[in-house]
Amino acid sequence: MSVKFTSDHEWVSVDGDIATIGITDYAQGQLGELVFVELPEVGAELEQGGDAAVIESVKAASEIYAAVSGEVTEVNSELEDAPTTVNTDPMGDGWIFKVRLSEASQLNELMDEAAYKAHVAELD
Repeated sequence: MSVKFTSDHEWVSVDGDIATIGITDYAQGQLGELVFVELPEVGAELEQGGDAAVIESVKAASEIYAAVSGEVTEVNSELEDAPTTVNTDPMGDGWIFKVRLSEASQLNELMDEAAYKAHVAELD
């Protein structure tokens, strides 16, 4: 299962036609301790690049964008009571939502791990 990345620091892991989306370790580190996660509604139709969720930290609130277009099939409701799970395990238990891909070809527009690491290195 390959993982793809956006320039806005979201990650996408695909299994069949379901994409799991969260934020990267870099993003959670920049935000600091999370205090709230506003999840999208199950059944919502998301467009690639559109607003999908909101995360709030002790520093700021930040939009989470849809890395790919599709219908929200599941949200990580555990984050409502434990938003810091995103800080401790951003690419595991800290996933934010899942979508059924409507345009799998959009994955080709995203970065692989090496390209994302190079992108982050340019930011530091």
